[in-house]
Amino acid sequence: MRNDMYNRFELHRKWVDTSGQEGEQLRLQEVDFREFDISDICLEQSFMASCTFEGLSLNNIDFHASVLSSSLYKNSNVIHCDFYKSDLSYAEFSNSNLDTVRFSRGDLWETLFDNATIKNCNFSACNLSLTDFSHASLTDVDISEARFEGVLFYGVTLRNTKGLEEANFHSIHIGSADKPLILKGQEAKDWLRMKAEENI
Repeated sequence: MRNDMYNRFELHRKWVDTSGQEGEQLRLQEVDFREFDISDICLEQSFMASCTFEGLSLNNIDFHASVLSSSLYKNSNVIHCDFYKSDLSYAEFSNSNLDTVRFSRGDLWETLFDNATIKNCNFSACNLSLTDFSHASLTDVDISEARFEGVLFYGVTLRNTKGLEEANFHSIHIGSADKPLILKGQEAKDWLRMKAEENI
């Protein structure tokens, strides 16, 4: 199993290096990556749905243009990783530490970031629909041109949010499950600006 997986990693690297002329794209489901050393593995442009990266230290890994829907990254350290244009819908980063991560132009539909510590991350032009940032701490994040719809911000902490004026606010949810409170448009933008100014 392990040797077969590493062979598939090598075939995927060749597929990326030759723009699909040789090798084979990595297509996996429900694989537990805690069993493998992926520090030097090429994972960009891969299909890895419902895979587990839980509790790992992920440093300088390129996941860009990949399908990673429903994958688990909770309780992980995700540092200097690239998820540009990736599908992370229904993925989970709960209780994780994320630093200098690029999510821009990604799909974060119902992605969970609850209780996460998020620093220096780029969410520009992301689809943030029903994304959960409940009780998360966001510092120096870029949200320019991101689309917010039904995003959960209950208990969130914001510091130095960038691109607020360029973001597209449909609606955000700032209440609890027991006491829902939804803000739309300019009202949502004003609330986020106020939250960010509280911690200057």
